[in-house]
Amino acid sequence: MTLRRLLPGLSVLCLGAALARAVGVATGLNHLLAAIALGFVLANGIGVSDRFGPGLATHKLWLGAGIVLMGASVTLDTILDVGSVVLVVVVLVTATTLATVELLSRNVFGLDDRLGSLLAAGASICGVSAVIAVAGAIRARDDQIVYAAATVLLFDAVTIVVYPLVGEVLDLSDIAFGVWAGVSMFSTGPVVAVGFDYSETAGQWATITKLSRNVLIGVVVIVYASYYAGGDERASLGTLWNEFPKFVLGFLALMCLASTGVLTATQHQLLERAYDWLFLLAFVGLGAEIRLADLRNTGPTPLLLILTTLVLASLGSLALILVLL
Repeated sequence: MTLRRLLPGLSVLCLGAALARAVGVATGLNHLLAAIALGFVLANGIGVSDRFGPGLATHKLWLGAGIVLMGASVTLDTILDVGSVVLVVVVLVTATTLATVELLSRNVFGLDDRLGSLLAAGASICGVSAVIAVAGAIRARDDQIVYAAATVLLFDAVTIVVYPLVGEVLDLSDIAFGVWAGVSMFSTGPVVAVGFDYSETAGQWATITKLSRNVLIGVVVIVYASYYAGGDERASLGTLWNEFPKFVLGFLALMCLASTGVLTATQHQLLERAYDWLFLLAFVGLGAEIRLADLRNTGPTPLLLILTTLVLASLGSLALILVLL
């Protein structure tokens, strides 16, 4: 893809990021949430022509790059302190959420098996990214993909608002809130946004926890592919690698490098500013992806299914976190 095609959308991301920063300074509103709001208004109010699409679509690249650079702000000692507990919580909540959606969709709500599996992947792993990844593995129809993605996006929009409010009311610690958001919210972008809206420490733990969930996507895709192929299709290492979120490796590499103490305080500050701006770019694009027209087309049954699962997962994971942390 040529730079000429990307430039219009990239210009919008840069302008939106600068404006979100200014709004945050002027009003005290978290600038990352302001970036999402600006992108949402742009897409649903002013409107975005097709020529801006390619550049706006790069927001996932900037999010991944920001997460990699954030690795410099996290040390191995911090991870080792409660890392094993977080891993237990991630595995338990992810497996329980996936099983709950599958069981409810088939036995209570009567949804098509493939649509239920798309919703299960989106709610348990990493939102729309998981929906798209699993869709290819199970040969889901286009309308099922759109339906599942729109449902996930709706709850992404809701949880961005609700989670920080609940955290404040319950007076959760920074680590507890970050782990809770990372293990029970759906998509990576909203998780990072609400985490850093709560505090810097909460943002780091929300991201770390979410990355732990994201690495499970390859395994889930392989399991679903094998199941819908009647068990005849063997999972390959190539499939696992294709679905693995590569930015996790960059995050871990930079975290290990920072833990050796080779980075100076000035370098740490520069990296923190860099990933903050990258997140701003990403969240303007994320906000532009939330389209009211798509959300209106989402029927009540998937919404009720995912609402039920989200409430159960949120309450269950929060109780588990408060006991273990």
